[in-house]
Amino acid sequence: MKLGEIADIRTGLILARKKANVKYEIQKRYKLVTLKNIEDEGVFNEEPFEIFESKDELSEEYFTREGDILIKLSANFTTVCIDGKTAGLLVPSYFSIIRLKTKEYIPEYITWYLNSDKVKRGLIKSQRGSIISSTNNTILSSIHIKAIPIEEQKRISKLRELYLKERNLLEALIKEKEKYYKAITYSLINKYGEE
Repeated sequence: MKLGEIADIRTGLILARKKANVKYEIQKRYKLVTLKNIEDEGVFNEEPFEIFESKDELSEEYFTREGDILIKLSANFTTVCIDGKTAGLLVPSYFSIIRLKTKEYIPEYITWYLNSDKVKRGLIKSQRGSIISSTNNTILSSIHIKAIPIEEQKRISKLRELYLKERNLLEALIKEKEKYYKAITYSLINKYGEE
């Protein structure tokens, strides 16, 4: 099954067209998802969302909904799944919004699949002759999605979730070990003093 057959895919908003250039033009302020909010592994980080000042009220189609999937349209083509905490964010044009239109697939599985090395290599290959690898909705629509039972999709999603939790714990452990090492180093330097 091709992604375009199971999902609607649309590019985010071209911000320059709606940006208020002076204070009196501002009609609405929206939280904006940017590249700095998403880690390479396909998860949101703790960075605050930027505020976009718009000269118009914007269409709902440019905002994230729970169950949406965002994909960065340039290399490394990171994909992230939208949950209740990240719904309602304005999506700029350097992302595409993927909205599933079938219950045969779950968003977490599609996110995992699109983040796989195989799919990312395919996206890079499809952009020959370009200095900066980028993709578009036509190419995204043609990605073949492996059909597997929904229970298997849920298992894969759970495995990915556990992997990401473990990764976060290991990163936190490394940070704590670095603090510990620095404290010991500082203590030893102070204990024996400088000559």
